[in-house]
Amino acid sequence: MYNRGQIIDLDISEYAYGGKGIAKIPTQKGVFNIFVANSFPGQKVKAQITKKRKNYLEAKLISIIDRSEIEIDSEFQEISGGPYIRVPIEVQKEIKKETTLKEFSKLSGYSAISECFDEWIPSPSSFFYRNKMEYSFSCIEHCIDSQQEIDDSFALGFKRRGTWWKVENLNNPSGLFDYEWEKELHAVREYLKSTNLPAWHPPKKHGFFRHLVVRKSFDTNSFLLNLVTSSEGVDKFNTSDFVEFLLSKFGAKIAGIQHTINDNHADRSKIENGECSLLYGDLIITQKISGLEFEISMESFFQTNPQCAEKLYKKALDYVCDEVIEKDKIVLDLFCGTGTIGQLLSNRSENIKVIGIDIVEEAIEDARRNARRNKLDSLSFVASDVGKFLKIKPELQGKIASIILDPPRAGIAPKTLKKVIALNAKNIVYISCNPSTQARDASSLIEAGYGIEKISLVDQFPHTGHIESIVKFKKSNES
Repeated sequence: MYNRGQIIDLDISEYAYGGKGIAKIPTQKGVFNIFVANSFPGQKVKAQITKKRKNYLEAKLISIIDRSEIEIDSEFQEISGGPYIRVPIEVQKEIKKETTLKEFSKLSGYSAISECFDEWIPSPSSFFYRNKMEYSFSCIEHCIDSQQEIDDSFALGFKRRGTWWKVENLNNPSGLFDYEWEKELHAVREYLKSTNLPAWHPPKKHGFFRHLVVRKSFDTNSFLLNLVTSSEGVDKFNTSDFVEFLLSKFGAKIAGIQHTINDNHADRSKIENGECSLLYGDLIITQKISGLEFEISMESFFQTNPQCAEKLYKKALDYVCDEVIEKDKIVLDLFCGTGTIGQLLSNRSENIKVIGIDIVEEAIEDARRNARRNKLDSLSFVASDVGKFLKIKPELQGKIASIILDPPRAGIAPKTLKKVIALNAKNIVYISCNPSTQARDASSLIEAGYGIEKISLVDQFPHTGHIESIVKFKKSNES
């Protein structure tokens, strides 16, 4: 029918879980489905076939030819990271809820999931909710007005949808990050362009300016910045002038400015890929969640939507505290990251002993430092692979009241999940940024005698296909 790489026009008629529109193509053998990521019912789109399967095709969205009747005008510049910003938020809610519960039921084999539905938790803000944004430089610009590719340019913004080499200038706020910052991003671009140092050339792997990363504290309304460059011409870059320019634009909102020199050809902005120096101010900002204060560095893992994360954590802790936790029992916080939820639980009840485990040592160091900052001493943190930790701590069996799971998008490795099940905890609260892998793991938990008691959905990322879910599992008395 179609070949991989072929570009075609499609009419999107349905929406599938995870932010995929469906185009239905009639054939002699029946209707054939093509899934197009980031498209929406009612749109006519131009898409490129990326995968061929026996019963369906997958395609990436290139451009929208005609809008859906349900879409509305937006004052914000549309970016690939917010494909549904024109879709009314109530419509987003209904379609996300319906498709997520349907997908969960299919993958878990649990048909009564809708009967367990507890709550839809919306983001407190539908716009300007992100606390981190990463902008890319490229000397290959995709001009939004002319839809032409311009070489030997100086672009700062986001990669053109479906490409890795060209960038669309962000000329107006995206509606996802701080309005005042993005309103002035064009001025930052013009200043850096005036240095006569080139933007990075992704195909040729040379140039100077590579990334600009910004983190925000909603409490202090301040920014941490990290400018990532190569070393190619670094002696010509006046960092003092750069600092003075940013302070003239944003004043006291600038908490710290860092400069990372990264000659690694991989297209990543992480500090560990290069040498980092502090040009101005501090290395951290702070953010409060439910009365506790957390330090955030440029590389800290922290919830991207902290205002919504506060609501997510409250619901998860409600699920933990639904049950009476005896004084000599333990709550295990597995894949704990920087330990936010464990600290919030410890702060809610000082009689509950919490142990947090995560494989990332830097995250555990952050967790310990934040626990000291918040004067919490009834919890401990261990830097270890979750599976290995459970293997070397058999004495915990029988002492676990509840387990909190918050794994990466890929879910829990089967061997690790078996070790979790072997601890025989009466209650498991599972937080997931990928309900499909959570549903897969739910199938194993159900087989092991756990029933699904409640499920809530959290819209941490409005205008995207992403959704988070919290499921409370309870061990049956018969198992």
